[in-house]
Amino acid sequence: MSTFMAKAGEVERKWYILDAEGKSLGRVATVAADLLRGKNEPIFTPHVDCGSHVIIINADKAVLTGKKLEQKYYRRHTGYIGGLKEVRYDTLMKTRPELAMELAVKGMVPDNTIGRKALTRLRVYKGSEHNHAAQKPVVYEF
Repeated sequence: MSTFMAKAGEVERKWYILDAEGKSLGRVATVAADLLRGKNEPIFTPHVDCGSHVIIINADKAVLTGKKLEQKYYRRHTGYIGGLKEVRYDTLMKTRPELAMELAVKGMVPDNTIGRKALTRLRVYKGSEHNHAAQKPVVYEF
């Protein structure tokens, strides 16, 4: 008996919708990262990209627990001397909640070609409307 190994051309990608309303930002991100990698599939193979497409709606209604809104910062650097830019998460969640969700998911996928390819299948929306009805996405309960 041999071990089953999925092939990249034989992977069937499904479409899932995650509703982030009232749920923790990190909890939604972990579920999304698992779906993007394909860890919920019985054919999961670590070296093959066998994940699905994920649509996250209501990203602006996700919750950060504890004092993260006041104490957590999103930091980036422009590349110039003294070019450190930082934004508190309460400001980030008001202005760009999609970015906060994408950053959370990005930190949970592997930092290699499979992870970068998986992030292209992630779609995050501020409200409850999305434009992927033609793909017939299924609501994923977690």
